[in-house]
Amino acid sequence: MAKQKKNASLEELIPDAELRDRMVNHLYSKKPLLSQGSVFSELLQSMVNQMLEGEMSDFLSKEGEKGKKNKRNGYTSKRVISSAGELFIQTPRDRHSDFEPDLIEKRERALSSGVDEQILALYAQGNSIEDVRRLLSKLYGLSISAGKISAITDQILPEIQTWRTRILKPFYAIIYLDAVHFKVRHEGKYSTRAFYTVYGVDAHGSRDLLGLYINESEGAGRWGVVLESLKKRGVEDVLIFCTDNLKGFSEAIGDVFPESIIQKCIVHKVRSSTRFCDDKDKKKVCKDLRSIYSSTTREEATTALEAFEVKWNSKYSDIAESWHRDWDELMAFLDYPTQMRRMIYTTNPVEALHRILRKLIKGKAAWVSDTALLKQIYLSLMHNEKSWKRNAFGWKSIQRDLKDMYGDRFMKHLGDG
Repeated sequence: MAKQKKNASLEELIPDAELRDRMVNHLYSKKPLLSQGSVFSELLQSMVNQMLEGEMSDFLSKEGEKGKKNKRNGYTSKRVISSAGELFIQTPRDRHSDFEPDLIEKRERALSSGVDEQILALYAQGNSIEDVRRLLSKLYGLSISAGKISAITDQILPEIQTWRTRILKPFYAIIYLDAVHFKVRHEGKYSTRAFYTVYGVDAHGSRDLLGLYINESEGAGRWGVVLESLKKRGVEDVLIFCTDNLKGFSEAIGDVFPESIIQKCIVHKVRSSTRFCDDKDKKKVCKDLRSIYSSTTREEATTALEAFEVKWNSKYSDIAESWHRDWDELMAFLDYPTQMRRMIYTTNPVEALHRILRKLIKGKAAWVSDTALLKQIYLSLMHNEKSWKRNAFGWKSIQRDLKDMYGDRFMKHLGDG
């Protein structure tokens, strides 16, 4: 093949004068190169049809070599979507209907050009179906129906089902349990859905989201079902569960994982403790509560709680009473070295996940169905995986502490690595 001249003129590159003028005019128009009706889209359409013709010629040639008598039998017309806009395709037919094109298969309605990936990426960022339609039209000049976009996002449902039922590791050092609430609209009525977050840290310090669970509301009984699901999927042992202060939570965990330690979130507890404090007292109460959970030992924490009672019981007796009631599960973190304490005294490590989900809530009043909510949660989490699927900081130090505290219960899950 002759080498193309480095400094070839525009006339030499594009001999067709009419086509050349149209391409130049389109470039100067500042319109998107690949958009509905552009000359570049026409070129792509022409190229696709010519390639299909080439496939048919090659197919019939091979048929002849095999001694089969076959020939062309017209065309099948269809429209397909692509990043260059909608294309009008003429797929050649053969007499025996044996021809199967590779470029665009018979039942395929999209040219493999990244359109599906663009739709999923836009949907993952919290855009509604209508938002995706508008953005595709504005950015790429594509006109795609809401039904088609919904069908493309539906393609990930088998992937979601496989992911949410996958076999889990038998051991997790820490599992955080929390929930975020969404609204789903059905027949003009709004109802609440709770997304149950199960966020684990394994023996090697790797963080991972262990499943997608959605239910009508949050409750200890429903959390019990989630925990049973974890066990069925392979989780045998968990050292520590970090939870909020949901009533009945501890009992639900104890029924499924009786050997696990439960750490109730200190941040949630302080927030609920000061809920009914007078504004002028709130900062002082928080400061005195801090003296409890910032203690070095349980003994110091007990003394700090007693001092709190002396100072505030006459006005806020229910605060100290609630801390006494949950004492063992609030102070469990004090039985661990400093680095581990920082990881378990609150459920805040799960907030990286929740920040992603709250962006969805902020930009959307409600979802049209549980399935639509499930798809968007999954896509958003996977799209932002780097923000939450990472190793725990300083885990080597924590591994040494867990080895000393738990011995073989921990060490047998480390393997040879």
